[in-house]
Amino acid sequence: MTTETDDPAVKAEVEAAFAAYEAALVGNDVATLEALFWDDPRTIRYGGGENLYGMEAIRAFRRARSPAGLARTLSRTVITTHGRDCATAMTLFHREGNPGAVGRQSQTWRRFPDGWKVVAAHVSVIPDPEGAGA
Repeated sequence: MTTETDDPAVKAEVEAAFAAYEAALVGNDVATLEALFWDDPRTIRYGGGENLYGMEAIRAFRRARSPAGLARTLSRTVITTHGRDCATAMTLFHREGNPGAVGRQSQTWRRFPDGWKVVAAHVSVIPDPEGAGA
């Protein structure tokens, strides 16, 4: 089996989807966030304080989440494509109100007929090993 890693055209598509996700996240655009996740019971999102199994649980979380304090700064973002239909996106994030911590976000993206969707995600926060953030 031959799959090309980081085909430039595919990578550009995933980078655009990732950027749309980030804009929707910090803007609390719940409809866009929901549209960027695979609408399936097998979709998983592990968060800072929740384990969400299935799109219904993810929807409920997004719709109940406070829109306050969502702004963040990303660093060390790495997007890697694996063939034409699969990609991973990893990033660190810092929030102004939490200077001693660093957030970590990982996403697995898959191409569907209606576009790129997150099929699995994980978010966690740890003490910032580099100090006060980036």
